[in-house]
Amino acid sequence: MAAVGAFLKNLWNKEPVILTSCAIGALGIAIPFISPYTKYTALINSSVPYNYPVPVRDDGNMPDIPAHPSEPKGRNMEWLKDF
Repeated sequence: MAAVGAFLKNLWNKEPVILTSCAIGALGIAIPFISPYTKYTALINSSVPYNYPVPVRDDGNMPDIPAHPSEPKGRNMEWLKDF
């Protein structure tokens, strides 16, 4: 560990711009994996449909289509209210 510290100190003394740019790049790669917002972003993206439904008339033979637009069908979004 002392060798890594000595290397970084030497690099900081010789090339501070390169060390700073490498540190910013490493943070840019690491932050999405350690950020708590990544979990909630994935949850929101999974609940938003890619294709929005086209309004159709219910003829009584379509149990998966809600009879009214405000009828609660599909995934539960209670976790978003608690966020």
